[in-house]
Amino acid sequence: MAQPARAETAQPSNLLRETIGDVAVLTLNRSAARNSLSDGLIADLHAALNDIADDKSARAVVIAANGPAFSAGHDLKELTARRADADRGRAYFGQLMTACSAMMQAVVRLPKPVVAAVQGIATAAGCQLVASCDLAIASEHARFATPGVDIGLFCSTPMVALSRNVPRKQAMEMLLTGEPISAERAREIGLVNRVVPAGTEREAAIALAQQVARKSAHTIRIGKEAFYRQAEMGLAEAYRFAAEVMTENMMARDAEEGIGAFIEKRVPTWEDR
Repeated sequence: MAQPARAETAQPSNLLRETIGDVAVLTLNRSAARNSLSDGLIADLHAALNDIADDKSARAVVIAANGPAFSAGHDLKELTARRADADRGRAYFGQLMTACSAMMQAVVRLPKPVVAAVQGIATAAGCQLVASCDLAIASEHARFATPGVDIGLFCSTPMVALSRNVPRKQAMEMLLTGEPISAERAREIGLVNRVVPAGTEREAAIALAQQVARKSAHTIRIGKEAFYRQAEMGLAEAYRFAAEVMTENMMARDAEEGIGAFIEKRVPTWEDR
């Protein structure tokens, strides 16, 4: 007797996307695994960022997470399983770290502002993701750490983003001790912008993203790219570069409109060019 066909159970998506006004909200959705950055989630995040880059309706991005943790970093069970490979996982580890690094750079290079909404722990690569975002809102219950040193794996790739966001000695303390810091301490050292009451971090991040989304998208794109480029330059070179950027920006239609509106005491009408 033929057996009845079994219904396929839909697998939950690693990443959820919704649109709230001009803001694209990306939500990490591996709460059972503390939103660890599996290779699948990394790929999904990178693909979503690439799609948003070309989506003119999305003027800002919020990266949030479901569950009690923002992200616990790389999926250590996934990594450990590859120890059984013939090369003990070397090729896979290299591919994964390269893919993760490319995704983090996609956050920085996205021509739109990206705001992290952190509700719980953000550790290792999860902390790296927060540091890679342009802005960050943290719940008062959030905690941040780069604890790789505790398991014999120094947080070298998280170090890149962390050391570009916080003073050197504070970054080294986090990296060398692995000790978590509070949301308020993260704000003090510049890892996050604001600390808000628990449960309001997502709405606060969306509100901040919407505030930036009301500006000229052309101006924001110019400014974000210039910010990260000049940060890697020496002082004189940075000033030469910034002067060139401002000159070109002055020739933009939105700069002419914005200055005119300021002088005439009216609200500017952006054309994003």
